[in-house]
Amino acid sequence: MKLKSTLFVICSFSLFTIQAQRHISAKIIDSTKQEPVPYASIVLNNKTGVISNDNGAFNLTIDREVRPTDSLFISCLGFEQKQIAVHSFLDSIIALTPKTIDLNEIFLTNKNYTVPEIIEKVKANLDSNYAHNYAKRTLFFRESFYTSLLKTDVNIKKSTIPEFNQAFTDSLLRSIPKNTHQHTEILGELYGKTSVSQPQKMAILKASRLYDKKNEITFENYEKRFNEIIKKHVKRNSYFKIKSGWFGTKEAIDSSFFEDDSVDKETAEFLAKEKEREAKQKENFLIYRKSRIHEFENAHFLNTDTDLNFLEKSNRYHFELQDYAFINNAFVYTITFQPKRSEDFEGTIYVNTQDFAIVRLDYKNVKPLRKFSLLGISINEYLKEGTVIFQKNAHNKYVLKYADETNGQQVGIKRPLKIIEKNKYVKGRRKQNELATDIHFIVKNTDKKEMVIFENTPISESEFTNFKEVPNVTPTYLPAYDPKFWEGYNIIEPNQAIKAFKINETN
Repeated sequence: MKLKSTLFVICSFSLFTIQAQRHISAKIIDSTKQEPVPYASIVLNNKTGVISNDNGAFNLTIDREVRPTDSLFISCLGFEQKQIAVHSFLDSIIALTPKTIDLNEIFLTNKNYTVPEIIEKVKANLDSNYAHNYAKRTLFFRESFYTSLLKTDVNIKKSTIPEFNQAFTDSLLRSIPKNTHQHTEILGELYGKTSVSQPQKMAILKASRLYDKKNEITFENYEKRFNEIIKKHVKRNSYFKIKSGWFGTKEAIDSSFFEDDSVDKETAEFLAKEKEREAKQKENFLIYRKSRIHEFENAHFLNTDTDLNFLEKSNRYHFELQDYAFINNAFVYTITFQPKRSEDFEGTIYVNTQDFAIVRLDYKNVKPLRKFSLLGISINEYLKEGTVIFQKNAHNKYVLKYADETNGQQVGIKRPLKIIEKNKYVKGRRKQNELATDIHFIVKNTDKKEMVIFENTPISESEFTNFKEVPNVTPTYLPAYDPKFWEGYNIIEPNQAIKAFKINETN
């Protein structure tokens, strides 16, 4: 009888918990154009909420019983705010109406400033408008890597290994996956001063890595796969070593590729930096991701070391007032910027007409950020674009609410490659045979980061000091997208590529 009572209580509690939660999924569109509205703010009772993704989709979880007074407030730049009662919410599509701006209403409360005057006021108010002190940021962060092998040519020039011929090499190349992608998702709390280069502490509440372990594009993976294939075809008491290669700049790079020591300083530094970053990533998930997230939250105009120098070096840009807009119950100037000469970015800033804070920034590079070719190695960092959104906290200071950024890079290799057969039973250098080839690889890498900060709570220095991190955090490995993994949590709605991710077991 006691067991039955206990089970009844557990089941009743579980049922109550399930009933108490409410999941709301929808897509936000423009009522006139019928197009998705990205980066819209969806807030429950004007307190906590989420951001729609770049396709206008969102998913919001309310982890308590819905009250009759609960409402969703949906707002976005240039649209009328919409209020919807939660208890009667049934729509899968939410249409926002574009907001008409009454210029007279703006000029009643503000002087008709020139664009240079507005920019100067933005710069003068940076310190007072934005929060820089200790804070706890409750956030969700996602980083996605997409890698495509655009060219994989290997031409055999000479071979003293009979089994290694052009036909075998071509079949080996066909086994290489041409497209891969992987995704890391983190729900956590970041502690520390929000400004750049300040020490941070982090609590990772939940994390996952969605990727294919077998087909992850790394040099080590391909060397391992290569040796597995070799063992099936070459019946020798030997092992084989690839002496050069570069299969993706995201992962480890084999420095033995550059055997002639003729690499320029810039390339050498780039390789060293990539290897160091990969080593840190593998060494400690918490340390690497904490650093990655803090770096990302400062990748904008408040950081003087960023590439986005349109404020710091405003004399190098042309600014133009395009229009006025309405966002979060405030009027904003819509101002575009373009480089006058050799700067890298163009974009749009949205400046509050009252306090001259930039509340949103959209940016995109106008030329490759780095492009060079030397000794058969070419690198073209062709894309860097993103959006940054700020909103006021409880202390009337602007804090980061949302950020996303996409970086694109294309790497080419056109150099000789050697495969050397070695045998541990042979004295001396143990070198038996050698395969000499010319390789031509072109790899395209895309890195997309996105982050939403649900709460930004000021804390004291002592609270930061006393917080203890939990080391050795390990993310959950997911071989396929699992919608239940984040069930009950508020996150950024995943895109279709993530939802469709599933490992091909036949590989």
